[in-house]
Order: sequence, then C-alpha cells, then structure tokens
Amino acid sequence: MRQTETELAQVLRTGPFHLALRTALSVRGLPLQRVQHHLAHRGVKLGVTSLSYWQQGVRRPRRAESLRAVAALEEVLALPDDSLLRLLRDGDAPADGDRPAGRSYRSLMEASGSVERLLAAMESPVDGGLHTVGHQERVRIGARRELAGRTSQHVVRAHRDGVDRYLAVHRGDPGCDPSRIAVRALENCRTGRVRWDRDAGVLVAELLFDTRLRSGETYLFGYGFEDGTGGAGGEYVRGFTFGGGQYVLQVGFDEAALPVRCRRFAQASAGAARGARADLTLTGRHRTVHLVEESVRPGLIGVDWDWE
Repeated sequence: MRQTETELAQVLRTGPFHLALRTALSVRGLPLQRVQHHLAHRGVKLGVTSLSYWQQGVRRPRRAESLRAVAALEEVLALPDDSLLRLLRDGDAPADGDRPAGRSYRSLMEASGSVERLLAAMESPVDGGLHTVGHQERVRIGARRELAGRTSQHVVRAHRDGVDRYLAVHRGDPGCDPSRIAVRALENCRTGRVRWDRDAGVLVAELLFDTRLRSGETYLFGYGFEDGTGGAGGEYVRGFTFGGGQYVLQVGFDEAALPVRCRRFAQASAGAARGARADLTLTGRHRTVHLVEESVRPGLIGVDWDWE
C-alpha cells in the first residue's frame, strides 16, 4: 500500500534517511529503474543496486558523487531542497544498516557499566531497535529536595522489524534504594522484568508493547517511576543514545523546597563540560521550570538548580 504525503512530510522531518527515501519512492510511485532513468537524464550515474541498498539502510551515501546523486534524487522525487541531505548530516542519520547513529551508555553516564550489565542480564542489546520521535517528561522534586518521581509520554520509531518492548533506565539520587522504586506502566504498555544495581543506584525496567513493530512504524506509550528513596539532589539529567526527536522536560518542586536558581544545560558526554547554559524562570503558582529541545542530539540534556 502506497504511503501518504503526510507520512512523507513527517519522516522527512524525523528521519532516518533510508526510511525517508523509501517513503518518498512509495508516495511518488516510482520504481527504481525509472528513478535511475531520470537521474541519467540529469547526468547522474547511479546503479539500481545502490538505490536499493540506500532505501533499505544497508548502505549510506558518503562520497561526494553519492551526495550529488542524493541532491538529484530530491529533484526527481519532488522533495524540498536539502531534505534528504539534511538527514545524512543530522545525528539521526544511519551509520550502518538500519541503525541510526548514536552513542553508547558508556559515554553518557558514569554508571554505564552497571546499565550494560543489567541489559546483558535481560538478554537485550544496548540498541533496542527504537529511537525517539517525541518525548515529554515530568519530574517531581519532593519536600526533602529528593527525586520523588517522574513520568514520561514517549513516541518512538522502530529502525528494525520485530521490536515489541522498550527498556527504561532510571538513576536515582545519591543514597537511593532501587529495590523500593516502583515502576508504573501508564499507557499502551505493561511492566515486564525489572532489574537493579543497588550500589550504582540504577534500575532498568522492561516495558512490553501489545504489538511487534515493523521498521519505520511509530508507537506511543507512557510510563513512570515512583522514587523518593534518595537524598537531596541538585539536578535532573536525561541521556540520549540516539538523536532526532523532540524532548520536553518539566521539573516541578514541592512548595516546601523551592530552589533559588534553575538552569538548563547540555553535554556531549558525561565527562564533557556543560554548555548551552540558560537560566530558567520558576513559575509562581505551579512551581515548575521547563525546557524544549526541538531536535535532540546524542548526549545529555538536563536542568540543575541551587538550593541556597
């Protein structure tokens, strides 16, 4: 079944490249041999096999002549200028196969070894086959200045066939007890296995979908963690192994524990300097701050605050 212009517009915004190309070919109804013919008329020589590999994600255009062919493809397929080339430049472009370029947990968090061991114990690869299209997260800071809990509404896209679960990682404040943290499956999912590392303060929860996704399909689900087991904290950090989607973070504070200053920041990795600093204004009535990142890159995004 041919896909729609709406679906094409969406995937041109979010990527990855191979899925955008495949969708454009479907919407325009052009077989690869016909596309090759149109390219040849524009002085671009490109084999049908290369086109097939590109749309499957088996290979990625890299060389200068291949990038010129992609620019010509935009014209042949009546796409906006630079729409496919941008996906190759952005952080969500696939590096190998169907997998968008990303970061390892080791580069994102100090407790990466614990996370990787927990994932291995659950017989799950670090790349779970999903990347974020949109993510809205609400964090609650309690009266003792502790991380009381957080909830997420998450939209993901599969970059391989057969994905039917998401592994959510929660890291508590210093002194937390992961065995006492409750996992909440809130929407379109149910809780599977839960594993934790007490020393690292890390918990990994398996959230099971009601369907198996095909490559390119999206899924919306909601989940949360009830914590409150740690000591006072001064920040909330979110790590992204893949880039490309929108992220909205709201941090709310108990009336009995209000910070004097809040700031947003971004980091390329756990050991890198924090950049993209900006003050955030605490709303009076609702006692919240928020940030919006329209297109995240692999790395870390967060909010920190001063109590005094």
